[in-house]
Amino acid sequence: QTVEHGFPHQPSALGYSPFLRLMAIGTRSGAIKLYGAPGVEFMGLHEENNTVMQIHFIPDQCQLVTLLDDNSLHLWSLKQHGGASELREEHRFTLKGPPGSPPSATQITAVLPHSSREVLYLGTESGNIFVVELPSFRVLEDRAIPSEAVLQRVPEDNCNRRSCELVEALREHPKNPDQILIGYSRGLIVLWDLQNNKATHHFLGSQQLENLYWQRDGSKFISCHYDGSYTQWPVSSDNRQPEPLENTVPYGPFPCKAISKIYWQTTKNGLPYIIFQGGMPRASYGDRHSISVIHGSQQTAFDFTSRVIDFFIIFSSEPTAEFDDPSAMVVLAEEELVVIDLKTAGWPAVHPPYLASLHCSAITCSHHVSNIPLKLWERIISAGSKQNIHYSSMPWPIDGGTNIAPDPPQRDLLLTGHEDGTVRFWDASGVCLHLLYKLSTVRVFLTDADPNDNMNTLGEDEWPPLRKVGTFDPYSDDPRLGIQKIYLCKYSGYLAVAGTAGQVLVMELNDEDAEHVVDHAEADLLQDQEGYRWKGHEKLKTRDGPVRFEAGFQPFVLVQCQPPAVVTSLALHSEWRLVAFGTSHGFGLFDHQQKRLVFVKCTLHPSDQLALEGPLSRVKSLKKSLRQSFRRIRRSRVSSRKRRGGGGNASEVQEANAKFDQDTLQEMELAPVQRKIEARSAEDSFTGFVRTLYFADTFLRDSSRHCPSLWAGTNGGTVYAFCLRVPPAERRMDEPVRAEQAKEIQLMHRAPVVGILVLDGRSTPLPEPLEVAHDLSKSPDMQGSHQLLVVSEEQFKVFTLPKVSSKLKLKLTALEGCRVRKVTVANFGSCKTDDYSENDLAVLTNLGDIQIISLPFLKLQIRYPCIRKEDVSGIASCVFTKYGQGFYLISPSEFERFSLSTKWLVEPRCIVDMPEVTSNNHVHNKSGVENAAKKS
Repeated sequence: QTVEHGFPHQPSALGYSPFLRLMAIGTRSGAIKLYGAPGVEFMGLHEENNTVMQIHFIPDQCQLVTLLDDNSLHLWSLKQHGGASELREEHRFTLKGPPGSPPSATQITAVLPHSSREVLYLGTESGNIFVVELPSFRVLEDRAIPSEAVLQRVPEDNCNRRSCELVEALREHPKNPDQILIGYSRGLIVLWDLQNNKATHHFLGSQQLENLYWQRDGSKFISCHYDGSYTQWPVSSDNRQPEPLENTVPYGPFPCKAISKIYWQTTKNGLPYIIFQGGMPRASYGDRHSISVIHGSQQTAFDFTSRVIDFFIIFSSEPTAEFDDPSAMVVLAEEELVVIDLKTAGWPAVHPPYLASLHCSAITCSHHVSNIPLKLWERIISAGSKQNIHYSSMPWPIDGGTNIAPDPPQRDLLLTGHEDGTVRFWDASGVCLHLLYKLSTVRVFLTDADPNDNMNTLGEDEWPPLRKVGTFDPYSDDPRLGIQKIYLCKYSGYLAVAGTAGQVLVMELNDEDAEHVVDHAEADLLQDQEGYRWKGHEKLKTRDGPVRFEAGFQPFVLVQCQPPAVVTSLALHSEWRLVAFGTSHGFGLFDHQQKRLVFVKCTLHPSDQLALEGPLSRVKSLKKSLRQSFRRIRRSRVSSRKRRGGGGNASEVQEANAKFDQDTLQEMELAPVQRKIEARSAEDSFTGFVRTLYFADTFLRDSSRHCPSLWAGTNGGTVYAFCLRVPPAERRMDEPVRAEQAKEIQLMHRAPVVGILVLDGRSTPLPEPLEVAHDLSKSPDMQGSHQLLVVSEEQFKVFTLPKVSSKLKLKLTALEGCRVRKVTVANFGSCKTDDYSENDLAVLTNLGDIQIISLPFLKLQIRYPCIRKEDVSGIASCVFTKYGQGFYLISPSEFERFSLSTKWLVEPRCIVDMPEVTSNNHVHNKSGVENAAKKS
């Protein structure tokens, strides 16, 4: 396993080092991830798997401290090893109180790494502040700041004992490291002198405190509060009791939500940036996740698509700089990372080069294409750039570290299909999974949503001035739009996508916007069957007349399967201009050049009742399903009583049993059935479900003439083979493509067929369509005899062609007790010489193991454990690449990438150099910072 792509699942904490220019994200499962310049990534995992509550970088060091929800502190370091940097856990520590003290006495609520880099100040629930030494985590009891000591130095008439409970914030004075600001939950704020161990100033807020922020020159600080207000406090050199300069409720006068964090950033033009989280009116906007930015007369409340975990501002960190001059705001929301450019008018978002929100709509399928030709790559990027015009052109602001990994050897695409009918094209060549282009199929259909609706439109006088940001949108206009299968031909630029309601769209790439009519064709897969009634969802309604499409992949034909069941398999042959599709009822072949249906084949068995219930018809109320379950139990008891009684009418018993069996069958869920490793009867449900489709130019009728063919494999262990007659190019538009069934193979064990492959005379898999024409593959050997490999869930079997006689088999389930879930041909190159490579089968089983099996002799080469067998969705989402790599979802938002090949390995390799620091802790050596910047 080499790298994780996407957005961390359930993020819980955020940290940033202006010194290293690195960002850290912690998760609820105890993971910690560091990000810098694109390609600079590190990952660590706490053994405890507890939630990461806070992350703090040690000033001017390659170190950071994490606080977990079990109250433990962990010190992590970036250390160089083998020419690259690694993230390692150095120490762990749990703060312990005196015997008999309650847990709250040492429950850490605030952490302050001091600029001396020698100590951490730890504020607790009890109001006491502990000091621990770095890196040993030794408690320095003589330097602790107990709440009693603070109370003694604050006038009694201003506070009581409860005023010093729960330390909410600790902030070091920006100009004087011997002073820290302590904020207590009930509103008391104290400026504490560390040298003389006394309070020099105290400030009394009337509201519950949420957070504190120092202004750059140390003359003022800002406190923000639970009632949605913030207050400016002056810090005078004398000991006069300070009065607040200004108390503001930005979205008052009605009750507002808490402002949980605030920044006050100075600028050259004199107008500060005031940036705060929360503060919205409770009644109308209490459910919004917002961060407001105010700069002079400009004010925007950025409205995020999910809960805001934390945020930080990137501003000038040079100690000699007079102003903050903020450049960007980085926001970690629960489901995505959003970066706002504060330098450009209108404050546009910045397109992130990593941490993509893969699950902005739930992923329903994936498809990987290796070694994309440069021309197609550039055209896809060009189409994507037209979609990104509203993004900022600002360079990525988090740019620490140096990526030293070699450049990717080829251009790879990962295509993900989504529930909302979109397909996203990702650059999967290197460590950063980067979005290139987004395709939407929605325009072809009529849905409830109007594509012209814009959520960002604001009226002139709208208040608060909300603006939606982010791409996370898990709600689909219609679940039938979901993409189930994708097939891209990288040589011709043809793309086929198929969906949940039996829709198959064939598209081609167009560099310009265009308006045209999408041709429609229907494929009735039940045409010669009687007595079947589809109980599932209806087909999607299509738009009449011309439809406007933006530059990129544009559909030119829609094939609608009837009944409109989920499309379960898809194959495209761009040289013959044919597309094949299969559902749970059968399969069909469509000529997309002549826009004509060639044939359909129904694969339904008379007992396939389940195939006529769509997945969306199963949304039942709990009451109804419980009621039906009780009825079934009662019915079965009645029938068994009658059977035992023996005197009952036999026909009545049979009728009751038949009704019970039928009801049970209709109520069965689509979950995989645990079954014995033995031949199954044709009565097993769902036998007609088409699992795989495959085009091949091979010997099907006799050994002297080869011809185009289409192969289909079903859930019942049946393989159908059709001979195709494709007219030559000069008569392609005049003569129809003809198809005739040539073979039907029934596997004795009737296990689902998951893969079909034809090997040529050299026992090499046949090349992809147009691969030979582009000189990227040798022509297949048509002299020697061809072989057919059929992979079922339980065994691999090789047949000779054209006779289809069994030659060789490897039983997997009978020997191993596992079943094949995914299979593909992978080319393994040697890492020592470019002259040698071999083709093998990469197989993923239901136990999460990956097995490499040789071709054509079916010998097991090696086995790796890869995915936990309990992770059913991870196994279902796995996709292999052509060169022995793979991807699978470890969460709804993250792909784990793995490699089976020693030659093709994509993993982060980066280095973080620590810029030099002068003896003065607060002034960085300028040349050191410049060197770091140059390296970045």
